[in-house]
Amino acid sequence: MPMAPISSKCNKKEANRGAWTPEEDQKLAQVIEMHGPKKWTFVAAKTGLNRCGKSCRLRWMNYLRPNIKRGNISDQEEDLILRLHKLLGNRWSLIAGRLPGRTDNEIKNYWNSHLCKKIKQNQKQSRGDSKSMTKELKLDISKVVGMDTTENQSKDQGTSNADDQESSKSKFVENYGFFDCYNEEPLDLDWMDRFFELDESWFNFA
Repeated sequence: MPMAPISSKCNKKEANRGAWTPEEDQKLAQVIEMHGPKKWTFVAAKTGLNRCGKSCRLRWMNYLRPNIKRGNISDQEEDLILRLHKLLGNRWSLIAGRLPGRTDNEIKNYWNSHLCKKIKQNQKQSRGDSKSMTKELKLDISKVVGMDTTENQSKDQGTSNADDQESSKSKFVENYGFFDCYNEEPLDLDWMDRFFELDESWFNFA
């Protein structure tokens, strides 16, 4: 009795969506070694694993390829991912094409689990440093303004004191008729001459 041909179609509702086991990985690798990494629906049917073609392709591309490079992303690779993402955005396949041995799935997972947090932390720290610098600058400005204000107040106070002193001296001379001893100009002694010209009767006490 002839064997029924293997169906190349996969029923998505009945397909196994769980984690891959080592036995499944071995069967998939054997089929791909015989038929090559192509026609994934046919490969999935040949394995007899009740896996769809897309699942087989992703398992091979992201985990089972001989030249795949997994884990331990270096600082150079991380820097390249950051610069490429800034240029290309979330185009993981294009980014992975510039990192030999890395898969787009691994790069996407590494970005979401590590680099996003790192970038946010750096941005938060930068904002904190910026706020701290702004606060220090404001304090320095307030100190300078305070010093200027104090100096101006001292100058104003000194000017006011000098004016008060001049006013006091003028009132003293005006009220008591004395000559201004604070004036550096030659003294006016005309009043003494007029005093001696008075009638001698002023001095006659007999």
